[in-house]
Amino acid sequence: MQVTAKIFQDTLIINIIGELDEHTAHYARTALDSQMQESGFNQIVIDLSGLEFMDSTGIGVLIGRYKKMKERKIPIFISNPSAQADKIFTMTALYDVMPKIS
Repeated sequence: MQVTAKIFQDTLIINIIGELDEHTAHYARTALDSQMQESGFNQIVIDLSGLEFMDSTGIGVLIGRYKKMKERKIPIFISNPSAQADKIFTMTALYDVMPKIS
């Protein structure tokens, strides 16, 4: 599991690489919170092109970050989801709160 981030213009771009499950949730939660505490952005794009697997714990991690950013009125968007992640986001209606962008 690896989480990288950079700010481009007014967007925080986060890449999640590897597996987001119960074994990596604590690391992912900590890494995402650390990046999202920074300033200088008004929206977040989470790039899932490197995400190989996600379970319900991973969904919980992302929903938790969504709730924190909602309090700050910062929208989160999902880009490049793998087929497996796309299926999960579609089935759970997560795209309703974190829309997919291309």
